[in-house]
Amino acid sequence: METVILVFHVLAALCIIGLVLLQHGKGADMGAAFGSGSAGSLFGASGSANFLSRTTAILAAVFFLTSLGLTYLSMHKGSDDGVMSTHQEEAPASPANAIPAPSAPAQQAPGGDSRANEVPK
Repeated sequence: METVILVFHVLAALCIIGLVLLQHGKGADMGAAFGSGSAGSLFGASGSANFLSRTTAILAAVFFLTSLGLTYLSMHKGSDDGVMSTHQEEAPASPANAIPAPSAPAQQAPGGDSRANEVPK
């Protein structure tokens, strides 16, 4: 479900970007005086502005709703999936449970004395 909403969210964002770039600014009416020819367009002189602005408003509403939906899903993903719920407290290691460090095996000296080759600590 989250993936579907995320796809709609990204598509709405890309479409909003495209529609905003297609719309004429307030100063674009000056170009019509010099032969822009917007009256002969598909939507007429003012029809394209109304169509693009309405479509942009609808896509902005879709973007807003998908944002709310993604927020809701991320907040209610599952209470067991949190960082603190997966953290297990371990009992501190006591000296009785500690594993002793490995020591080097003692080598016997030729005379049979095993303490002759020990390294002082």
